[in-house]
Amino acid sequence: MATMNAPMDRRMGTERRSAMREGGHSAMSALDYLAMALLIIGGLNWALVGLFEVDMVATIFGPGSPAARLVYVLVGLAALYSIYTTAKMAGAKRHH
Repeated sequence: MATMNAPMDRRMGTERRSAMREGGHSAMSALDYLAMALLIIGGLNWALVGLFEVDMVATIFGPGSPAARLVYVLVGLAALYSIYTTAKMAGAKRHH
């Protein structure tokens, strides 16, 4: 073995990740993951309502309860955030 790969410096990994974000490969933030999870919960709940007339959020937290209403509001806010994120991504894509 005449040549060996030099060990990768730990800082290089961090620089590489930040460069990837700047290069257009943006990583999802915790807020993005939370919004996605809430949208999946909301979408599955609506599928259950449409198919079986079962509202799992209301079943779990009680119909019209403050907790159920909070879940509905959070799902709606996640949808608004996703609209904003999608518009921001579309705008950034047009500028490249």
